[in-house]
Amino acid sequence: MFNALIARLTGAAAAEPELDAQFAVAALLVRIAKADAHYAYEEIAEIDRVLARTWGLNPVEAMKMRATAEAIEARAPDTAEFTGLVQAHTPYLQRAALFDSLWDVSLADRELHEKERRFLDAVAVALGIEPGHAADAARRRGVSP
Repeated sequence: MFNALIARLTGAAAAEPELDAQFAVAALLVRIAKADAHYAYEEIAEIDRVLARTWGLNPVEAMKMRATAEAIEARAPDTAEFTGLVQAHTPYLQRAALFDSLWDVSLADRELHEKERRFLDAVAVALGIEPGHAADAARRRGVSP
């Protein structure tokens, strides 16, 4: 605790955890929420719900994980870094569930922006989501594939 206070006072940054598949998932959720250049409260709340549900976190743990993912997302210019980790270390059914969660985050503000749709389409391919599942995910949310 004392070290954290000293780090804040001196401006020393706390070390971020190493990027792994779990943080890559969280960073993808943040990136879809920011895709339309408007990071809405509803999207942030949905990200926290997804993280809590996916990894059994309490609300504070989910918020901390999201905050770390925000920092990771901000420093990583290429989405392929995230999708590559997820693709390599996550079974298909979990990747499909992530894709569904990406849809939920993108629609949390009740609007699907063109940049969000392009992001979803690109991530579906990068994660190896079957075209039928990707189309069904859109239809289930009232969006034409």
